[in-house]
Amino acid sequence: MTLLRDHELTHAFDRASHTYDRLTALNPGYRSDLLRSAHRLRLPHGGRGLRVLDLGCGTGASTRALLRAAPYARITAVDASAGMLEQARAKRWPPNVRFVHRSAEQIPTTEDDGSYDAVFAAYLFRNVAEPGAVLEAVRALLRPGGRLLVHEYSLSGSPVHRAVWNTVCRGVIVPAGTLTGDRALYHHLWRSVLDFDTAPVFARRIARAGFPFVRTVPVGGWQTGIVHAFLARSGEEPARADAS
Repeated sequence: MTLLRDHELTHAFDRASHTYDRLTALNPGYRSDLLRSAHRLRLPHGGRGLRVLDLGCGTGASTRALLRAAPYARITAVDASAGMLEQARAKRWPPNVRFVHRSAEQIPTTEDDGSYDAVFAAYLFRNVAEPGAVLEAVRALLRPGGRLLVHEYSLSGSPVHRAVWNTVCRGVIVPAGTLTGDRALYHHLWRSVLDFDTAPVFARRIARAGFPFVRTVPVGGWQTGIVHAFLARSGEEPARADAS
């Protein structure tokens, strides 16, 4: 089975949106790891006066993490899947959170250049055709010193971690997706992680997109060596997120 691309992947997410939260809840640490990554942005004063973009928000788990880490930030959450956004919007949100139906590839067509203090992207970059181009577009969205946090399935490069991922997918992820009728999507998840950049390669890709400061942090638990958080800062000026 080949990887899903573009409209096929969007349609698969639409189809799986009704069961997506239940399946991710089976992943130990899924939400707590997102929250930990959101806190790594270190947005001061609860994000008061700051604009944050949640790129690829899905059903809103990453948006909820951002809201908990920075309850006063103005959060714009975007996703390409109408079905996932429908699930996100059905939840309760304060007025400082808004959802927009837009793909990551459409970001360069907006007029938001230099508008955001931080961008959060969870489980997104494996699913875009040209991650380098999207990273460059994200860089343009950020103010000087703005921060990017990418939370992504990106293998360490160790054969052990690759073997763990294969075992979990064969034994848990793909069978669970098959039960809900969404085998194609979860098979895509499995194969896309194997095909995506390893953590060191992706960190270099981020740097090439115009982020001179990149730090890679492994996620703990069973996902050690499988999921990483990549924290990057744009430009030479101190990030507003570092203010105290």
